[in-house]
Amino acid sequence: MAITLQKFSLAGPAGNLDGVAHVPTELPIGIAVVVHPLPTMGGTMENKVTVTLAKTFAELGCVVLRFNFRGVGASGGEYSGGDGETEDLLAVVHYAQAQFGEELPLLLSGFSFGGYVAARAAELLKPQHLVLAAPAVGRFAMPAVSPDTLVIHGEQDDVVSLADAFEWARPQHLPIVVLPGAGHFFHGRLTQLRDIVKRHFNGVEL
Repeated sequence: MAITLQKFSLAGPAGNLDGVAHVPTELPIGIAVVVHPLPTMGGTMENKVTVTLAKTFAELGCVVLRFNFRGVGASGGEYSGGDGETEDLLAVVHYAQAQFGEELPLLLSGFSFGGYVAARAAELLKPQHLVLAAPAVGRFAMPAVSPDTLVIHGEQDDVVSLADAFEWARPQHLPIVVLPGAGHFFHGRLTQLRDIVKRHFNGVEL
């Protein structure tokens, strides 16, 4: 299935939000929105983990939107520590649903700080699926998530420790897929990250 990349722009809560949509040539089976890591540490929608997740969901048949949070790239506004970024994500989801259909199943995904934002938005949106890569537990007040959330973490993550991830997951009885030897940015392991996500959705109706 061919995928086309389409730039988009919308009026967000703090100014313009710019992004890229991965649009399949066939009718999409769902809408996925993927959010990037911490803006103050150089995170953008072009982050390799973010792009890998977006491409993976597109290959699964979703229309996928990734975008720059406020204050990043051409997006207006300033970094707000999570509250404003959650509002940004909600605005992009509503835009996506207006463009591609509110009846489509919704999938939210985020990497690091983006995982924190996606988890917060999931409390409000109740998406059908939530996929978190190295979510920033311990650094931000991560909420509890749905028990069927896919969480992937590197064993040797030096930004968000695996111990902190387990501390967050333990009271929820939430499984974590651990990549032995992998660091926070999954260097050299992006193909494996993609394959884990694909296996998670194998036979699952979006």
